[in-house]
Amino acid sequence: MDRKEIKKVLLLGSGALKIGQAGEFDYSGAQALKALKEEGIHSVLVNPNIATVQTSKDVADTVYFQPVTPEFVERVIEKERPDGILLSFGGQTALNCGVELYERGVLEKYGVKVLGTPVQAIIDTEDRDLFVKRLDEIGVKTIKSEACSTVEEVQKAAHALGFPVILRAAYALGGLGSGFCDNEEELLAQAEEAFSFSPQVLVEKSLKGWKEIEYEVVRDQYDNCITVCNMENFDPLGIHTGESIVVAPSQTLTNSEYHKLRTLAIKIIRHIGIVGECNVQYALDPNSEDYRVIEVNARLSRSSALASKATGYPLAFVAAKLGLGYGLFDLKNSVTKTTSAFFEPALDYVVVKIPRWDLTKFHGVKRELGSAMKSVGEVMAIGRTFEEALQKGLRMIGQGMHGFVENHEIKIADIAKSLHEPTDMRIFVVSKALKIGYTIEQIHQLTMIDRWFLEKLKHIVDIDQQLKENAILSEVSEYMEPSEFMEYLRSPEIYPLLRAAKIYGFSDFQIGRAIGLEHRMKMEQAGLTIRKWRKALGIVPTVNQIDTLAAEYPAQTNYLYLSYV
Repeated sequence: MDRKEIKKVLLLGSGALKIGQAGEFDYSGAQALKALKEEGIHSVLVNPNIATVQTSKDVADTVYFQPVTPEFVERVIEKERPDGILLSFGGQTALNCGVELYERGVLEKYGVKVLGTPVQAIIDTEDRDLFVKRLDEIGVKTIKSEACSTVEEVQKAAHALGFPVILRAAYALGGLGSGFCDNEEELLAQAEEAFSFSPQVLVEKSLKGWKEIEYEVVRDQYDNCITVCNMENFDPLGIHTGESIVVAPSQTLTNSEYHKLRTLAIKIIRHIGIVGECNVQYALDPNSEDYRVIEVNARLSRSSALASKATGYPLAFVAAKLGLGYGLFDLKNSVTKTTSAFFEPALDYVVVKIPRWDLTKFHGVKRELGSAMKSVGEVMAIGRTFEEALQKGLRMIGQGMHGFVENHEIKIADIAKSLHEPTDMRIFVVSKALKIGYTIEQIHQLTMIDRWFLEKLKHIVDIDQQLKENAILSEVSEYMEPSEFMEYLRSPEIYPLLRAAKIYGFSDFQIGRAIGLEHRMKMEQAGLTIRKWRKALGIVPTVNQIDTLAAEYPAQTNYLYLSYV
């Protein structure tokens, strides 16, 4: 079908509001609807969640607040008679619904064309057996696994692979029903849970401790491909991506590793036949270049929204246009409106995504993190250094923290156990461990977090310690005006230390607490005092814009961030 023939398009939203669904995919759906509106195409949205932007007035032309199920969507199709349907903007719910409509013959019955990635390509990525076979055809390694439909098959597969194994429920969102099993008892309990979510359960050999890397890849129908962004999980494999701190771009990969995985990602989506955007997830051996492809999401994901905001590249908007039949070379950069969208963004900054949990609101809930998602939201922070971005993010998660250091005292009964068995407080357990003398190697062995990240965290703790031990700062009166002790502030012992603290993400309050001002004045006054000092020294932030080309087009709004570098 020529795109000029497409007059009406149905877009499936992500369904009711729950963990791993709805809010996370609102960005993608809203961007796709924006792209349809720009093309003059009538958009029909099915989404029961009224707390979304995409269901707001004038975003979609027609909105049905109905469940995203084959039965309800078929009735909408019967009434609206759309020319095409978009499946990849509503997460797993929309994808599963679209596949079922296809298999029931509903789309064929009403002459509805699937726009973007063909349904068979979606099935190839969702069905584990087909997925492994497709990647075997091009010599790409996948995690050794067995697809099972009964508990007996699960037991047989686990013994053939050897413990430990991980169980995954196929066609499930947010890692529902998944978990690691070290023995028969854990296996049976996990299998029962997994089958409650899906008719197919995957038994895979565990690669716990390997790095988890993701690539966001875009392909058009003419086989042009770009990798818009790659990301690295702070936590090793074994913790769901939605539960882990994620860093973009990757920080610990060698040049060889980065390009090897990028080349593989492009090879995979060309072979499967993705049209639009997809997410390729890898497990990477930290001690070699050995890898396994964990999965390919033939849709927009939570990571896609993060990558869009991190790079300024509107993945969902571009994916919708590609689904309508455009090539990458046809589209313009959304910021400049003149240069091509056929480019890979370059990042000279670091973006950190930090999950947010509300586990304290529920009695009896397990706080341990694993392969199933529990987080209810996330924050994104941008900085010139990893330390700066991390500390900014930790201040925003709503747990009353001021950064990686100088927080209220956290009581931890067994630090070694808390490091080995991660909870929602893991990052602060690492902070406490570093403060009481755990070495980077000890923490690495307990957590398998890459030493590079631990070195950066140790750097924050070291700066904090230098602030505490600085005799001049501790003796200066908070009531003195900066002019009265400028020679001290400009000294080699003070100025570089204050500047370093700001470069690496310390808030004014963190600095004030570190040097003891909090004990001599009101809490908020401590931060204001430090602010007065550093302004007198000229230590002030600069405003940076994510897409530097946007500076030439001031009418275009893009993401801004402050930095002291």
